[in-house]
Amino acid sequence: MLASVDSAVLEGVDGRVVRVEVHVSAGLPGYTVVGLPDAAGRESRERVRAALLSSGLAFPIKRVTVNLAPASIRKAGSGLELAIALALTSADDGLPDGVLDGVAVLGELGLDGAVRPVAGTLALVDAVARAGAACVIVPAANAAEAALVPGIHVRSARSLGELAACLQGESPWPDPPDPIPEADTVDTDEPLDLADVHGLGNARLALSAAAAGGHHLLLVGPPGIGKTMLARRLPTIMPTLERGAALEVTRIHSASGRSTVSALQSRAPFRAPHHSASSVALVGGGSPRVRPGEITLAHRGALFLDELPEFPISVLEGLRQPLEERVVRISRASGTLEFPADFLLVACANPCPCGRKEMECRCGDAQRMRYARRLSAPLLDRFDLRLRIESAGTEAGESSEQTRARVCAAIERQRARLAGTHWRRNAHIPPGALERLVPLPAEAHTAWLDACRLRRLTGRGAARVRRVARTFADLGDHEVVTADDVMRAALLREDVW
Repeated sequence: MLASVDSAVLEGVDGRVVRVEVHVSAGLPGYTVVGLPDAAGRESRERVRAALLSSGLAFPIKRVTVNLAPASIRKAGSGLELAIALALTSADDGLPDGVLDGVAVLGELGLDGAVRPVAGTLALVDAVARAGAACVIVPAANAAEAALVPGIHVRSARSLGELAACLQGESPWPDPPDPIPEADTVDTDEPLDLADVHGLGNARLALSAAAAGGHHLLLVGPPGIGKTMLARRLPTIMPTLERGAALEVTRIHSASGRSTVSALQSRAPFRAPHHSASSVALVGGGSPRVRPGEITLAHRGALFLDELPEFPISVLEGLRQPLEERVVRISRASGTLEFPADFLLVACANPCPCGRKEMECRCGDAQRMRYARRLSAPLLDRFDLRLRIESAGTEAGESSEQTRARVCAAIERQRARLAGTHWRRNAHIPPGALERLVPLPAEAHTAWLDACRLRRLTGRGAARVRRVARTFADLGDHEVVTADDVMRAALLREDVW
């Protein structure tokens, strides 16, 4: 007898539909899994057998062949085990005919028949829904997450025995899952506020421009001056994610397998890896399963790199392409995976290895040069805003709530202006579209040309000054970019070394 059921596996952060086919025939008892399974897939025989017997279902003492189609791609993980068990039971006449038609199945099995959760449920359910499945059966722990996908009916299962009884019509299906809650806007016992930072007027201005326009920011200054304190308050001025973006971010975090999704990620992510992070941890990769790195987990949010020169040079250079293209392409012999990486980079650095103020510095010229060379010119050129902080000051600034209101208003102006294009923020506008989308009046154009000449800006640097000027105009509620906006943008692109 032959039976089949749809399931899915993860490829990066996306789901890939897999057709689980089981053939039961007479002959010497055996169990073979084909279709490029990984070690977890090859071990499924013992888990499926123990789960079936623990659930009071028969395990056929016959020749069993399990095919995972398409056979040309590798399947990683144990999320196909529930589909295998149901297809095997159906092939052995343990389920009514047609009961699995149009149904996709996801889940890992325990030896006692328990249905355990799987990582990346949101992406997996989205994949089977796009493939035309009308219903999906998922572990009870993943049911609320699966219900986020529109257009597909979700049924949950706590155990294989309970699920078999429901499919056979002997028991009613469990109640549908409750809607998944929205993520809290604050997740700390000590809420941060921009009003805590005194002085640093230019740095505060640069931070608000970074949040509003999506511009990368580098702060250089001695220890204790407030660089990290300021950067860690960036999430307090960033807007709440729209539902589409929230679903995208939630799907990425679900697929990463680092934590269980218990709420919709409505806040923009803020990732702050330690400077000892490897290239795989930051950019993504790994084997046998390629996993997203910190820059993908920061998608639609911010990545904060404190003590930037202390990161390995190879790791920093690996950021150059993602910063420009906003995607990560990881190539392996088996194929290429593409991860989203549309993030805002905020970085802090000391001016020299000892970190002391200029009058107290004990570093020699050679030490300073070696330290500065850790950040290449192409990497520094990708920061839209670069400024050196020499003194903090004591004047009080506006609160996070006030700054956030201005940032959100500026973002709404950008959305209205960029409606109908492929771009969302000023930082996304390509050079070829700047003349059309960021026109400069004569006085502002002259100021821009003067800034490019005096500061010897590269073509990339000149375009970035123009984009930042447009963001300052949005923050100031200017319909047209002024010469002051251009000069402010140029002044906040300092030569920090």
